[in-house]
Amino acid sequence: MTASFRGVIPPVVIARHEDRTLDSASYERNLSRLIDAGVDGLFILGSSGEGAFCTASERQTIIDRTLSVVDGRLPVLVGCIDTQTQRVIEHVQQAEAAGADAVVVTAPFYALGGPAQVEEHFRLIAAATTLPVFAYDIPVCVHTKLDNDMLVRLGKEGVLAGVKDSSGDDVGFRLLIQANEEAGHPLTLLTGHEVVVDGAYLAGADGCVPGLGNVDPEGYVRQWKAAETGDWQWVKKEQDRLAKLMRVAMLATSISGFGAGVGGFKAALKLLGVFDSAQMPQPVAQLRPDEVDAVKATLIDAGLL
Repeated sequence: MTASFRGVIPPVVIARHEDRTLDSASYERNLSRLIDAGVDGLFILGSSGEGAFCTASERQTIIDRTLSVVDGRLPVLVGCIDTQTQRVIEHVQQAEAAGADAVVVTAPFYALGGPAQVEEHFRLIAAATTLPVFAYDIPVCVHTKLDNDMLVRLGKEGVLAGVKDSSGDDVGFRLLIQANEEAGHPLTLLTGHEVVVDGAYLAGADGCVPGLGNVDPEGYVRQWKAAETGDWQWVKKEQDRLAKLMRVAMLATSISGFGAGVGGFKAALKLLGVFDSAQMPQPVAQLRPDEVDAVKATLIDAGLL
């Protein structure tokens, strides 16, 4: 494994035209903006990146356009999210053929089979690729919470390279960090929770994957640099500001979940002049005009507009 997967690795939000087709120009504008802000990597086709919504042709376009813009300047992790093992392996092979640096996969879902099946799922995927495999712990979507002992064991065996934690279980993540350290740090551990990144860093996390990093990448880069130098007062100060900005993902009342969160990010990106549209994939609606106004007020309060 030659690529480094530490630091700020935003899950890149997808841009769509009003007719819901991919907007490559806006998407590439955001990619360039993230790179210019100094992020350490990019995670595409995850939850914020609509990995579960994209068609096969859209996946290929997103992977190709991302790797073209990045041009080897930083690592690209590709989300390979699907219901069962063989479907995931096909996505993994697509990413590997295109030149990705790592893949990120969840537990299998829809046909649930228990811990032994989850472990075998990761083993089979790792055996099918030469790329580093990150486990994506997101039980709210796949209905399985990944077991810490299993993760560390698979890390020690070289099956898994790391974990992207979006579990909502900060206690569990802290215990995973401790277990990983006791095992010699076989896993790279990344938090996906935008408002508790300071605590994750203090505990020993290797980086963050913040959806809000699409809106304010510079803030998360400053925070990471402060953590690397041990300036915990600045880490907390930056986190307090980012926690207020995270309201952009919580303001919608007409929609919930993915639509409110990613919809808020897209509305913010349109207001910032990065995206031409804040359109969502079918059947998800955009934020209403009054909700967009609330997002605008939050951006103004944060000094971004």
